[in-house]
Amino acid sequence: MATTAMTPVATLARPNPIGICFKEAKYEFLKCLRLPIYLVSTIVFPVMFYVLFGLIMGKQSIGGIGTTTYLIPAYGTFGVMGASLFGTAAGLAADRGLGWLQVKKASPMPPFAYFFAKVVMSMIFSAMDVILLLVLGFVFGGVHLSATVTLKLVLILVAGSLPFCAMGLAIGYFAGPTSAPALINIFYLPMSFCSGLWMPFMFLPKFIQKIAVVLPPYHLSQLAFHLVGLDSGIAPARHWEALAGFAMICLGIAWMGHQRDQRANA
Repeated sequence: MATTAMTPVATLARPNPIGICFKEAKYEFLKCLRLPIYLVSTIVFPVMFYVLFGLIMGKQSIGGIGTTTYLIPAYGTFGVMGASLFGTAAGLAADRGLGWLQVKKASPMPPFAYFFAKVVMSMIFSAMDVILLLVLGFVFGGVHLSATVTLKLVLILVAGSLPFCAMGLAIGYFAGPTSAPALINIFYLPMSFCSGLWMPFMFLPKFIQKIAVVLPPYHLSQLAFHLVGLDSGIAPARHWEALAGFAMICLGIAWMGHQRDQRANA
């Protein structure tokens, strides 16, 4: 009696979308960690400015609080902006120029994993920046904040990176690989100055103060200033609403850029 040989059938394991997302975020983080220009623009500059204007030259008070305390929310916001904008816009523009997005689209990786990795990486570097400023302030600047205030400050600034990640996606979909850094700075530096991150808001000219209230860095920095004892008189909920509205507008622009790329590569 003839017997039929049973041939085992190979089965492929179903990929875990969550695991893929975090693995993509891990390698995105390692990639940026090895880029000196990214580290300089997101970590070194805010820390250098804090050491110079806070620890070395900051012997007076601003708005009733010490300069070393005042500059942590200011340069923390500045660092969060840099980490988010350069992490998303520059990376996305470069990947689009190299055709890397098309390669990822053809792979089994979930489409949202790429953007998840960009956002997580930006939030990690944002947290690193804020924590470094706090450590310098506590150890060398005589800053005294409670553990609760310190934790809230870190969480608010890191959460505040999300609108700037959305802005980075909007820029990255419309900028070229070589023009992206210059385009980022066109928004990044003027917004920082007009929002009172380099010069105290109360010292800015009146017409710039009027511009500041529509800029997202102003609203994020005011949330942070509120925690250290500097109240602008505007309810925190209004600042969150402004940041959320800005993020939605930027995501809409990014979606239009994404659709444009999809039609071009169809």
